[in-house]
Amino acid sequence: MPEISRLARRRELALRLALPLAIAAFHALLAEGYGVFRDELYYFACGQHLDWGYVDHPPVVALVAALCGALFGHSWLALRLVSALAAGATVLVVGDTARALGGGAWARLAAQLLAAVAPVLLALFSTYSMNPFDVLLWAGLFGLAARLLAGADPRLWLAFGALAGLALETKLSGLYLGAGLAAGLLLARRWDVLAGRWFWAGGGLAALLVSPYLAWQVAHGWPTLEFVANARRLKIQALAPHDYVLEQFLQAGPLGFALALAGVAWLLGARSARPWRALGVAALATLAILAFGRSKPYYFAPVLTLLFPAAAVALESWTGRAAAAPRRLLRAAALALVALQAALAPLAKPVLPVESYLRYAAALGFEAGSDENQEVGRLPQYFADMHGWRELAGSVARVHAALPAADRARACVVANNYGEAGAIDFFRPELDLPPAISGHNSYWLWGPGECTGEVLLILGETREEHAGDFESLELGGVHDCTDCMPYEDQLPIWIARGLKVDVRDAWRGIRHFS
Repeated sequence: MPEISRLARRRELALRLALPLAIAAFHALLAEGYGVFRDELYYFACGQHLDWGYVDHPPVVALVAALCGALFGHSWLALRLVSALAAGATVLVVGDTARALGGGAWARLAAQLLAAVAPVLLALFSTYSMNPFDVLLWAGLFGLAARLLAGADPRLWLAFGALAGLALETKLSGLYLGAGLAAGLLLARRWDVLAGRWFWAGGGLAALLVSPYLAWQVAHGWPTLEFVANARRLKIQALAPHDYVLEQFLQAGPLGFALALAGVAWLLGARSARPWRALGVAALATLAILAFGRSKPYYFAPVLTLLFPAAAVALESWTGRAAAAPRRLLRAAALALVALQAALAPLAKPVLPVESYLRYAAALGFEAGSDENQEVGRLPQYFADMHGWRELAGSVARVHAALPAADRARACVVANNYGEAGAIDFFRPELDLPPAISGHNSYWLWGPGECTGEVLLILGETREEHAGDFESLELGGVHDCTDCMPYEDQLPIWIARGLKVDVRDAWRGIRHFS
């Protein structure tokens, strides 16, 4: 009997880990994709300027980038391996949440499979950013909440608070989860939780952990508030609330969307889900906050780490009423249908060559788009932002190499955005480039450094916009790229000499947080 028990435990462990390990390997093996991503270049730069905060994000993403750089060198692929591990861990935690909601082994597998093939999650785990950590941390928080609301030791709220604090130090979207959960507990009348000292102790711990970031915000005049206001006003594409909800059809995939709705219905209506009513309300409250605010559709993606387990438990419950043979058939069919969502993977993750992707997308009726107010080319913005960065650095390097030696020693590159600046800084050791400066987001906070304004290589804009500020201005070259974002194509590289005002006086006028 003990031997049988050990074999059963090993089999269960193997089943629990098989799909998470496969998903981590899948993302790792396809890590290269179309090339380094715009934001990855920026996070590398942030890792070179470690601080308790940044204009557009808390510190964790920069800290991990710095650690990766220290351990594995100057490699954006190493960062993507971190995202691959986060993908596997998320699938693992989602399956465990299904068990915490009362599901069995089949529910765990179904939940894992849903999380593994959801288009939005395939996309978010394809590059390095705040998002892989954010999704994983939300998954962990939902798993802990499921256990706590079902009667686990209330001291576990301390673990919840620690994880919530880490989530807020990773991405401020953790505030949405907090607001949604608060609404859920109130509307579900979980006074037993709200009156508990450990619940408030966990909240206090979360506040303590995020306090260094808040102190940084105070010290720097709350730059993130300006960033968020500008992003909502100028950058993020406006969607009506019902359009925001409909966008989730593409984010989760058709079947994933339907099952997410089933998960909400189960949490709110099933008798067996009574302990977790607050989580169902929290999911809807979070959706309402995002839909009626101006936010990107993928911001809702972390909530799928709750709704997929709930859907899997609901499916297991509904099919469990059938006889043994039909039950097995129904469950096999359900898993097969979920697996079919993998057909959408090339639309979310760069797994096909560009020309093959274009044919595939056209066959499915998908057109290139963006969730920002930006013109796109033949690729959606997410894929386009993986093109052209090494080429941009090479274009600047050629202009820089053609300068007289005295000018090369004094030159700096002025970039219009953090992607351009990040590309110059990232490829600087390889191509012997000058340092990059920019007025965009945290680059502005880092200042002009040692740049004197004597010789500047300026990326973008027209001659008329620059000529009055310098003693001389000439066109050094034009960068063109295939399949990058259109505003990065045909980019002039100006050679500007003799800034007419002090560089630090000019610096105050180029700030743009968005």
